[in-house]
Amino acid sequence: MKKKVLVGVTGGIAAYKSCYLVSALVKMGCDVHVLMTDHAKEFVSAMTFETLSHNPVVTNMFRRDREWEVEHVSLAKSCEVVVVAPATANFVGKIAHGICDDMLTTTYLASKAPKIICPAMNTAMYEDAVFQSNLKQVISSGATILSPVSGTLACGDVGVGKMVEPDVIAEEVKKALALTLDFEGKRVLVTAGATVEDIDGVRFLSNHSSGKMGVAIAERFADRGAEVTLVAGSITAKLPDNLKEVCRVSSTHDMFTAVTERAPQMDIVVMAAAPADYTPVTKFDQKVKSETLTLSLKKTEDIAAAVGRIKSPSAKLVIFSAETENLLQNAKGKLIKKNADLVVANDVTQEGAGFNTDTNVVTLIDREGNVKSYDKMPKIEVADVILDALKI
Repeated sequence: MKKKVLVGVTGGIAAYKSCYLVSALVKMGCDVHVLMTDHAKEFVSAMTFETLSHNPVVTNMFRRDREWEVEHVSLAKSCEVVVVAPATANFVGKIAHGICDDMLTTTYLASKAPKIICPAMNTAMYEDAVFQSNLKQVISSGATILSPVSGTLACGDVGVGKMVEPDVIAEEVKKALALTLDFEGKRVLVTAGATVEDIDGVRFLSNHSSGKMGVAIAERFADRGAEVTLVAGSITAKLPDNLKEVCRVSSTHDMFTAVTERAPQMDIVVMAAAPADYTPVTKFDQKVKSETLTLSLKKTEDIAAAVGRIKSPSAKLVIFSAETENLLQNAKGKLIKKNADLVVANDVTQEGAGFNTDTNVVTLIDREGNVKSYDKMPKIEVADVILDALKI
């Protein structure tokens, strides 16, 4: 289930930065809903935010072109974080004194979700005693304030008043969404990426895995409180900075050693990597320059099966089954053979699934034979689906 984030945009020049914020939150796998004040529409169009968020933008308390509901109450109840960026002096003053005269202020005060306020205004306005008094009142209500930074303002003045950058706000949202640390105290090992099997001094066998799926799983475990060890082969995905340990490996044998040394101490092991299934029998030190080259290959170690043998009785093992045919049959067979608790099966021939994509199309099968299939979704959202399945 996607995390629903409400982004409020008020009438300041920094509203253009909120476009980048909404885009970043969508990439994180959030279900983003934007509320705009009338003044905000003078800076950025509602259509821009609808395109970026993939959701209708609410700008009017009395729109009648959709099915009726008490919309501010509905949004306030369902959102898990409320962000207001930029927050003008006008908005801060209203919420400090409980004034609700538009959809944003009404929804803000009706929500019990964590709230993040990002002020942006002229330096003199920000430093004014009345505004600072209003800001203290908002802080006392429990809101998180991301204070503006110094720089050249739109009016030409130099000083404090620039809204913090969207990536800083996105990180704060991520922290707020992780307030439910449902994996706190759990030790988790995740594998990611491809392994490399050398043929000669310059050539090797490998596959197209980018490591994005494994890295997303590791990141979400860490976000939700776990102590995470990532064993990564060849990856292109950016590594998160909240992991306990990152162990880089090259070959399947290297990954086998790294994983089997650590697995007995883990509560959860997720085998999301794509280790090479075969390695050359003979490896040449120098580049082979013959007209033809015949390779004899042998099977590499089965890392997941080894973990299934050595993991503690209470530990959970999650494996992946990337298939091109007979998806369910093959996945169920691997689940039993490797003594796993959950298999994440995907047909890599489907559009948006498999290697080197930002999305995946998966089916989860557990030891009891329960099968649940999901439509295409971002890999960070697939990660949460897997974590949620392990909590049951």
